[in-house]
Amino acid sequence: MCLAVPGKIMSITGEDFARSARVSFGGIVREVSLAYVPEAEVGDYVIVHVGFAISLLDEQEATRTFEYLKQMGELEELSPPEIPPTSTPLSN
Repeated sequence: MCLAVPGKIMSITGEDFARSARVSFGGIVREVSLAYVPEAEVGDYVIVHVGFAISLLDEQEATRTFEYLKQMGELEELSPPEIPPTSTPLSN
């Protein structure tokens, strides 16, 4: 199932349709296109689907939606892969 996930814009680069942002999804940061939301600014919350911010929303709604997705277990694909522990300690 494809989901649109809320995130907070941390920084913006580029202009016009080439604008992109670093967006935090509960601590996991991804690069996102802002082509569909030219009015978005740093600190705004956006709904992101397949790498594109598709709409703005307020912080309260973003937090509520993120919590629902977390409870449903739908946020695993945003998480970085786990690295298994090594069997021997590293030494210099």
